[in-house]
Amino acid sequence: MTEKLLRLVRALVAVIGVLSGVLLVASVALNFANVVGRYFFNASIPWAEEAMLFLMVGCVFLGNGVVAWSGRQIRMDVVVRMLPPKVREALDLFSELVFLITAVAIVIFAWPVIRDLAEFDQRSQAADFPLVIPQAMVPIGLSIMAFLVAVRLLVPQLRRKSQIPGH
Repeated sequence: MTEKLLRLVRALVAVIGVLSGVLLVASVALNFANVVGRYFFNASIPWAEEAMLFLMVGCVFLGNGVVAWSGRQIRMDVVVRMLPPKVREALDLFSELVFLITAVAIVIFAWPVIRDLAEFDQRSQAADFPLVIPQAMVPIGLSIMAFLVAVRLLVPQLRRKSQIPGH
């Protein structure tokens, strides 16, 4: 059972890593095309800024799953590094549990907004793009992160002595 779960998680991490990369490359390519159009042909793409913003939202919120799986979130750990290993482990566990609670709460509160955006067919101004898609990246990304952190915490062989780099 654990091995199947780990295979699923590794596949999910690989897919979201590739998808995040594709979104980032698409954003950079769109930016490049817009710069070339603006400076060489005196014609910019009117919807490019909105589209790049939406691509970056997708890239960040999907890509955070890879970061969550590896346990490399940004931490303010100057004081924590000086603590004994057992205290450090306890604080690491506490911070992961706080993250899980926060992520689940945000997902729960975000879905009615997402549902309303879809129901009212809200669209962006310049790109006329359905806002439900980039807005849904927030709860989807947080759900993926919460799932991956929970798996990392629940599967014994994935627990590390410390999540803090260098320890």
